[in-house]
Amino acid sequence: MVSSTQQHERIRKRKQTTSGKRNKRTRRKLGTPSFPVHVPGYDPKAADAPPKKA
Repeated sequence: MVSSTQQHERIRKRKQTTSGKRNKRTRRKLGTPSFPVHVPGYDPKAADAPPKKA
């Protein structure tokens, strides 16, 4: 037999995952905006520049 605490924790976890599923999904998609890796004016000869492939 499952303990009362364990049962309630599982129920709580299940309710959290199912409630607002559509909102969570859209918020994940809106999460981190895409941004340029190297902004205009970036020096390709800088110390942190990626190596050029030949």
